[in-house]
Amino acid sequence: MKLIKFLKKLNRNKILLKRNLFIFIGLFIFWVVIYPFTPINVTENNATFKINSGSNLNQITSQLVETELLNDSIRFKILTLLTGNHTKLKKGYYKIPENTTPLGLLNILVDGKEILFSITFVEGSTFTQIIKQINRNKNLKKTLKGLSEKEILKLIGAKENLIEGLFFPDTYFFHKNTADLEILKNSYQILQAKMTFLWKNRTDNLPYKNPYEALVIASIIEKEIGVIEEAPEIAGVFINRLRIGMPLQSDPTVIYGMGNEFKGNIRRKDLKKDNIFNTYTRRGIPPSPIAMVSLNSLDAALNPATTQNFYFVAKGNRRHHFSKTLREHNKAVYKYQKKR
Repeated sequence: MKLIKFLKKLNRNKILLKRNLFIFIGLFIFWVVIYPFTPINVTENNATFKINSGSNLNQITSQLVETELLNDSIRFKILTLLTGNHTKLKKGYYKIPENTTPLGLLNILVDGKEILFSITFVEGSTFTQIIKQINRNKNLKKTLKGLSEKEILKLIGAKENLIEGLFFPDTYFFHKNTADLEILKNSYQILQAKMTFLWKNRTDNLPYKNPYEALVIASIIEKEIGVIEEAPEIAGVFINRLRIGMPLQSDPTVIYGMGNEFKGNIRRKDLKKDNIFNTYTRRGIPPSPIAMVSLNSLDAALNPATTQNFYFVAKGNRRHHFSKTLREHNKAVYKYQKKR
């Protein structure tokens, strides 16, 4: 009798054990299978993080838990091991998008999809200004400090003797701790590629000895224009002046030559004070660009408008009045400048 009761009790325990085991397996499967597709806790404070070189799976998962991206490390470890990616997680700086799942996070770390930082060079900027931009950018590795302009030119592979205007204005994306020199080298190469293409497709019989002279004129156009559609017309004026040996007489070149002496207002005596960039006292093309040039200004310098105008004056609305004769120009100066 006692044996029968014992066997019945043993059978009930086996049934209970099996039921609990099935429940446990079911919960485990649910815990593991649903987990990869459940969004993790991405916030403004923990969306960006760094994985150091040499970090293993335990260190990485501990870091993700500390930043509260993950609630626990066990499931992410299991997921990583089951997918065979435990040795494929890459170092770097990452920014995790909202609603990312553990599986999405794992894919980001395996693919090495690091966050890209950016720096923007604006047309019309000088080399001094872009160096200040580079120095303010905390995500670039600083390697230019202490280097002369000639040393930088050599390192970026430039053949020119002066560094001004040799970089293309654009937004450049890079990984954390990219060397600032690499940004300059990339920017220089892009400008060279665009110059080469436009030079091959330029208007015939322009008064340039080489592409560099066209780049110099493009930089003056860049500083003169208020609206981009006037660039070809302004280029046409400068081409007309170069052809007859007339001074370019561009205020921006005088301002550039003045450097720190320029206080925001150009005076008559400034126009008369000679320096190598003063296109009032000197004829021909200045020795270097005076700023970074846009593709629009570069194209205008190499494909100028056909015009009979030799003069232009600002009208005060970002546009210019163009004149064929000095007499007409003087009237326009009185109307738009002196009278106002």
